[in-house]
Amino acid sequence: MKIFAQGAIALALSSITLLTVAGPAAAAEPATDTRKVQASLAMSQAQLFTHVESLDRAVFDAFNTCDLKKLESFFIPAVEFYHDKDGASFSRDKFMSDVKKNVCGKFRRELVPGTLEVFPLGTYGAVYSGTHRFCQFGATRCEGQGRFMSIWQNKDGEWRMTRLISFDHRAAP
Repeated sequence: MKIFAQGAIALALSSITLLTVAGPAAAAEPATDTRKVQASLAMSQAQLFTHVESLDRAVFDAFNTCDLKKLESFFIPAVEFYHDKDGASFSRDKFMSDVKKNVCGKFRRELVPGTLEVFPLGTYGAVYSGTHRFCQFGATRCEGQGRFMSIWQNKDGEWRMTRLISFDHRAAP
C-alpha cells in the first residue's frame, strides 16, 4: 500500500464528502477543482518562485520591446492597475493604451536583482513583489526606481495578472 501525503488524503476525503452531500449532480464539477488543487499543491515554493520569475521576465521583455499583443496576453480584461503618481485604471484596454502612449520607445524596466519575492495564494495563484528601475533608452544610468506588487491568477493552467500596484517611485540610488 502506498503512503499518501496528508494533503492528498484530505483532498480525497473532501471530494467524497462533497459527492455524498451534494449528490450526483455535483460529480462533474469537483473533478476540475480537484485537478486545479492537485496542480497547485504539486508546485513547491521554489518551483512557484521560478515560474513567477519567468513570467516576470516574459512580461517585461514584451513591455521593454513594446510587443503590445504579447504584453496584453498577460492580463485579464478587467485588470486593476494602481500607480502612486497616475492613479488607477480598471481595464486591460486602458492599461495597454497607457503603455503605448507613455512607455513605448521612452524607457525600459529592469528588476533590481535580489528583490523579487513570491508567495502562494492557495489555489488562486501567487502574489509577487519587488523593486524595479526605469531606464530611458540610450541612457547609461537608470534614473528612476519604484516598488511593485502584483497578483497572478492561475486559471486552468494559464497565468494572468489581475491586479498591479506600482508605488514608491523615486530617483534611483
